[in-house]
Amino acid sequence: MADRPRFGPAGMPLGFKVLKRTVDEMPMYLRAEGLDAFEYQMVRWGPVPQIRREMAERLGKNAVENDVWLTAHGSYFVNLTAAQREVLEASKKRLLACVTGANWMGAHIVVFHPGSYAGRPPREVYQTCEKAMKEVVGSMGSLGIIKVHLAPETMGKASQFGSLDEVLSLCERVELTEPNVDWAHLHAREGGRFKTIDDMGKVMDEIERRLGTEALKNLHCHFSRIEFTDKGERRHHNLERVEYGPEFRFFARLVAERGLKPVIACETPNLDVDAQKLRDMVMKELKTKGRG
Repeated sequence: MADRPRFGPAGMPLGFKVLKRTVDEMPMYLRAEGLDAFEYQMVRWGPVPQIRREMAERLGKNAVENDVWLTAHGSYFVNLTAAQREVLEASKKRLLACVTGANWMGAHIVVFHPGSYAGRPPREVYQTCEKAMKEVVGSMGSLGIIKVHLAPETMGKASQFGSLDEVLSLCERVELTEPNVDWAHLHAREGGRFKTIDDMGKVMDEIERRLGTEALKNLHCHFSRIEFTDKGERRHHNLERVEYGPEFRFFARLVAERGLKPVIACETPNLDVDAQKLRDMVMKELKTKGRG
């Protein structure tokens, strides 16, 4: 559980890449920017961890020393909703590799995209995903991995498995699981859902009702502005693109009003610069409410 609202990039910022430093130096870079969270990207990983254990452990050590909250995003090649057994088995291995790497670095969660419907009935797809996740958690237990949580992500297209209800259902029924709420994805999935602060508040109410107050207070989130079509998300945009939603001001105000302590991974193209803007908006609201 985070001790305060935390902010950071989902991936390595361009400025860090230009410096050509190794990833274990990321916590120092972020601390210098006044950021305190980092979502390490494992999105191209296969069935074995694609980071040396020594490097992962150095990253974790530096994160602790620099007060950076570490999470990870799992492989894009995970599909826990597949009808084909061989695809499911390969997906579970990839997700388990990500969890293993996260455990080495002391990351708190592994975010992942569950899969798609592929023309199958949503209930059948849900059952496939739940069963596969329980099997992954079982394998985690066999390996002694008990501190890393799985975090299925809310998805941005109606063709993708990952509505708010589906993600919350998984969290209700699978151990070591918590939601990753991508506010931009929810906005796009439902044709511009967050038009008012109350629209966003209703999602928070549902999370709290189903998973409890602590789950809401300690929510892991993705945020960006997003462009969408009638089929859902098209692309993520920087905060300055005000023609696209959702409005982070709504979220910032709710964080202050409800005393939340979310970890917010910025997914705009301008990763760390916009993460600082998100931080500043929340800090302003906290000061207004006398919480800062």
